[in-house]
Amino acid sequence: MATFSKRKSGWWQARIRRDGHPALSKTFETKAAAEAWTRAVESDMDKGAYRSTVVAESTTFSEIADRFEHEFAPHHYRGQGWKHKLAHLRAAFGDYFLAAITPARVAAYRDDRLRAADPRYKKDPTSAPRLSPATVKTEIDLLSKVLDVASKEFGIPLPAGNPVASIRKPAGGKARDRRLTVTEWGRLMDECGKSGNNWLKPAVLLSVETAMRQGELLGIEWKAVDFPHRLIMLSSTKNGEARAVPLSSAAVAILEGLPRSLRGRAIPQGKATIYSAFKRAAGRAGIGGYTWHDLRHEALSRLAERGDLSLLEMAAMSGHKTLQMLKRYTHLRAENLAKKLG
Repeated sequence: MATFSKRKSGWWQARIRRDGHPALSKTFETKAAAEAWTRAVESDMDKGAYRSTVVAESTTFSEIADRFEHEFAPHHYRGQGWKHKLAHLRAAFGDYFLAAITPARVAAYRDDRLRAADPRYKKDPTSAPRLSPATVKTEIDLLSKVLDVASKEFGIPLPAGNPVASIRKPAGGKARDRRLTVTEWGRLMDECGKSGNNWLKPAVLLSVETAMRQGELLGIEWKAVDFPHRLIMLSSTKNGEARAVPLSSAAVAILEGLPRSLRGRAIPQGKATIYSAFKRAAGRAGIGGYTWHDLRHEALSRLAERGDLSLLEMAAMSGHKTLQMLKRYTHLRAENLAKKLG
């Protein structure tokens, strides 16, 4: 039942009390507006379509970010990168109630971040470049994910849906196409072999043989390696799904050549340690700017050049959830086929 009362300010307060629903109240400038609101709400209640916004109007983003971090993220995210992004979102939206996070506020955050200096250039902030659109896009995507989880997993309906869906996102970065020549690859292997880090060369070779992401590669445990069936069973991946990675004969040989313990990881190295060694080796080889992620691109390029694997088979090996990211490799298969035709 709806009731109306006129406040001293001249505004009208509408109240709705109905069994099975929380008590609602809202203030309007005119009685007509108050009546229109109650009619719309009661109509939704009659149809079973009403979604209470009370919780969204009393729960802050900071509270939801805490739940996301402790209840959701541990089961769906690896590494620490998302925590840094979540910290930026907390600083910007933490004190706002969820219902107050509007498309306009998200767009303002986007624009502020696009003007912000890259924090990696702390020693000389005056000459630091701005954050890349791709970096800002990942932050916006995480904001969208947190709000989706609040609505779908934590049962907190958002009054107007996810506000991120209504804004223009920054363009993502272009896919890297850097591949080494045979000579450059030879130099890189020589320098990796000379590295003071004895795990570097086998890690690089295994990366190219399996197309695994760096975090997946460094997380391999010996108990997950099935030598008889030539498989590595990954229980935790970037997209949150387990997968089996098939091993080539070369990959098996690399693993068999590593020191082995009954427990622990096959390559017991941290990301920063192995990447630092890789960066130095690439610099000595004269290919500065070549990144660890370029190894995954190299691996997928080689798989495509084989010509006997479908995109679905490549996706099963690499862990891509959609084929869109793999379509860039289809031209390599066509070029390889053309060479065979003569």
